[in-house]
This record gives sequence, structure tokens and C-alpha cells, in this order.
Amino acid sequence: MNRLLLVEDDEALSMGIEFTLKDEGYEVFSASTLEGGKALFEREDFDLIILDVNLPDGNGYELCKHIRTKRDVPVIFLTALDEEVNVVLGFQMGGDDYITKPFRVKELLLRIKAILRRNCKTAVSENKLVSGDIIIDTSMALAKKNGKELALTAQEYRLLLIFMSNANALMKREKILRELMDGAEAFFDENTLSVYIKRMREKIEENPKEPKYIVTVRGLGYKWNKEVVKE
Repeated sequence: MNRLLLVEDDEALSMGIEFTLKDEGYEVFSASTLEGGKALFEREDFDLIILDVNLPDGNGYELCKHIRTKRDVPVIFLTALDEEVNVVLGFQMGGDDYITKPFRVKELLLRIKAILRRNCKTAVSENKLVSGDIIIDTSMALAKKNGKELALTAQEYRLLLIFMSNANALMKREKILRELMDGAEAFFDENTLSVYIKRMREKIEENPKEPKYIVTVRGLGYKWNKEVVKE
């Protein structure tokens, strides 16, 4: 049974989310403050953390930053703030996903399941995917650039794997979103996908403003623009 930590100060929303998650078979621990969430995190082990940005005694970004100094557990941010700068900040703090209120419970469940599947998967192949100075070791779920490990979130790793597995093929935005959600209905909006692409370029491109790996095919989608070799 997966253990989840929910940090949300809206009591009605928290109760609704907790009820739904427990009904889906998850073990849920709840807190309504930053300090309460931190105390539970220090005391228990979790498979995933759902974290509100606005908390009465601080913000979720602070707690996520603290979490990242201790463990590599996936974090989903909940927030009413959907401006790109806030989405980027969430990812910079180490968040794996970002969902804007109000949202459908089904949307949250799909995102939780997609991230947990990604984290629990054991690679069946020992192949390495090599493209330019980028290497993905699928047996270890590890990506490197010029021999140095890339600090990727679970979703960023998955996005990189999707692109390198479809090298030189046009990928429409809808297809990318479907694959990120493991074939389930995609709930990401276009702004969120654009942020993912921007963040990936900042990590893998020499010049993110003139990308050589992930290129935009205007009006159609994106393409991994280099050859990929399996080793």
C-alpha cells in the first residue's frame, strides 16, 4: 500500500482528497501547516507528497526544499496560482508535478498513479540510449550530460525518455501528454507542457534559446532532432 502525505490547510478540500485517496487504497497522512507536514515527513516514510503552496505558517516551496535535502520522494504541488513563474518556481524547488485549483479528483488521481508507476518501474532492458552528449541508462533510470548526472524530476526523466525513444519523429503535444500520463486521459494544459519543455532545455541544451535537441515544429509539436543509438 502506497503511503501519501497530504499538506493542505483547506479543511473541506483536505477531507475530500483524503477520503478519495483512501477509497482508492492509499494510506494517507494529513497536515494543515508547514510545521505539521514537516513533523510527519521526519517521522514517517512516504511514497508521494501532495503539497499546498499557500500554508498558514509558510509556503509549500519551503517545505519542498527541506524535503529535497532529505529524500527523493515525488512531490505534487496544489495551488491556486497558475502563472508560469509560479510553475517554474515549483519545479526549481524540486516538484514533480503542479496542479491548479480547482481541479477534478480524477485528474489528481491520474497524476498520482502516473508518478507512482514511474517511480516503481524496474527497467526490463539494460540498454543505454545515447544521443550527442546525452545518455539515458534505462536500467538505473538515470540521465547524464557530458558524463554528469542530470538532476531531473520523475516527470522530466519520463519526458526525456519519451523524446529519445521517438528520435527524429514529430510529436504532437497531445501525444506527449498521453505518454506522460501512461496512456490515460491527459489533463495537463498547454502552459504546463511548455514549462516542462523550457525546463528540459535549460538542463540539456548548451543554449536553451537555440535548442539542438528538442526543437519546436511550429504549429505542430516538437521533435528530438538528433540521432539516438542504443548500447
